[in-house]
Amino acid sequence: MSLIRTENITKSYSDKTVIEDINIHVDKGEIVSLLGVSGSGKTTLFHVIAGLSKPDSGCVLLGDEDVTNKPGKIAYMLQKDLLMQHKKVIDNVSLPLVLGGMSKAEARAKADPLFAEFGIDGSQMKYPSQLSGGMRQRAALLRTYLASNGTALLDEPFSALDTITKSSIHKWYLDIMEKIQLATLFVTHDIDEAILLSDRIYILQGQPGKIGEEIVIKEKKPRAEDFSLSSEFLEYKKRIMSML
Repeated sequence: MSLIRTENITKSYSDKTVIEDINIHVDKGEIVSLLGVSGSGKTTLFHVIAGLSKPDSGCVLLGDEDVTNKPGKIAYMLQKDLLMQHKKVIDNVSLPLVLGGMSKAEARAKADPLFAEFGIDGSQMKYPSQLSGGMRQRAALLRTYLASNGTALLDEPFSALDTITKSSIHKWYLDIMEKIQLATLFVTHDIDEAILLSDRIYILQGQPGKIGEEIVIKEKKPRAEDFSLSSEFLEYKKRIMSML
């Protein structure tokens, strides 16, 4: 059963339809990317799915529950890590647990063992300014995981990283996602990133934005180290570029 599903979502602003009749789904453990040019409605769709914006029509389902216009049901990680500079990393990461009613000590105790799994052990008592960009994004993803109930929306989380750091974090990201099985809808402008990370890719086209095509990445994960140099990878890229 799909963990996240949209049914016939349409949303307008000031009498202008931004997205129309959007039907997508994300299953357990899947990474599904959403690709589209600027203005195609990716952010609008994310806001609707996150419950931050009410659609004109259609609904958002989390399993069997209708979560349309109900914020906080699906974890949402923005492009910037939004770590609070005055708080230690462990308190940034465990904040969703505190907001959910745990004491600070309980939240720290639950979050602490996950630091090693997320590759940032030893950073617990540091401040965000003491971490590299890659480590900050790992901390932000751990916070998102602790806020989630098995589902998450990631809005270009790696776009601010340099090429070398991004390549390293992509490998780490696939490894950690294999372990935690987080059903993830991933927005990116980076075609290569979408192909490397995704099980499936939705192409959002036109104005208003509509789902033009769904591309299934057939190569199973973990993929070969040289997948990005393969003829299969290049064929996916050509196909996507022809639709954007």
